[in-house]
Amino acid sequence: VSMANSSCMKEFILLSLSENRGVQKIYFVVFLLFYTLTVAGNLLIVLTVTSSRHLNSPMYFFLCHLSFVDVCYSSVTAPKMISGFLVENNTISFAGCMGQLFGLHFFGCTEIFLLTAMAYDRYAAVCRPLHYPALMSRRLCGRMLGGSWAGGFLHSALQTLPTALLPFCGPSKVEHYFCDVRPLLRLACADTRAAGLAAVANSGVIALSCFLILLASYAVILVSLRGQTLAGWHKALSTCGSHIAVVILFFGPCTFVYIRPSGELSEDRSVAVFYTLVTPLLNPLIYTLRNGEVKGAMRKLCRRKV
Repeated sequence: VSMANSSCMKEFILLSLSENRGVQKIYFVVFLLFYTLTVAGNLLIVLTVTSSRHLNSPMYFFLCHLSFVDVCYSSVTAPKMISGFLVENNTISFAGCMGQLFGLHFFGCTEIFLLTAMAYDRYAAVCRPLHYPALMSRRLCGRMLGGSWAGGFLHSALQTLPTALLPFCGPSKVEHYFCDVRPLLRLACADTRAAGLAAVANSGVIALSCFLILLASYAVILVSLRGQTLAGWHKALSTCGSHIAVVILFFGPCTFVYIRPSGELSEDRSVAVFYTLVTPLLNPLIYTLRNGEVKGAMRKLCRRKV
């Protein structure tokens, strides 16, 4: 019955970040530029790391996969949002909506687990430098990467399948610029309190727990630096500072959206821009501008291509 009712809803209408047509045109230019730079910057990192023989440490291994995930993650929501600025009604099919929901949580959760793995890598590099090669073996890195992808898939399946099985019989206007669990639950013709609690327990707890783990790992790193020389402090902070910046920009808005009680979804639309579009853009900038090895490898790659 649920599947039959679900099929009654052929398409949904996604809202824009603004109802003002003039503002929408400005947003179109700005976010198209953001998305283009995001894809180009992250693909450049992937090409640089995969083509360089010197960037073979675990940090660059995870950075390469993080950049690939960022391209996929931003591509789930950004193209539809950007094209929506040019049309009267930004519609998406039921299947497309469920696909967007799955991709958002799949790549988003995979990124959360990758950032957590990178935090462990920085902990081992700073606090256990003599044991670092043994702690971060190639086999362990492969397992951590596989676990990140598997965890993201499981999380996304648990979010998408219950939502897809709900009966949707109207209205069809999603109070967001992409399909997510909370705005879709408001459109379902059924009692969704249990599904809402499950969504918070799933997305919210994962985001918050990984955020706390990351903060704890960096607190341990800072405590371990007591008694270090100024040069030692500078080296540790230079390797961890960029990661901390990415973590705060990604997890802060993400935790706000998924852990808080249900409220005005207009706030969620504004906050979601940070973790769906801004953070994937900042990743290549933060990791390359503060890293001499990556910049050197990029220059070599460009010269080789020229």
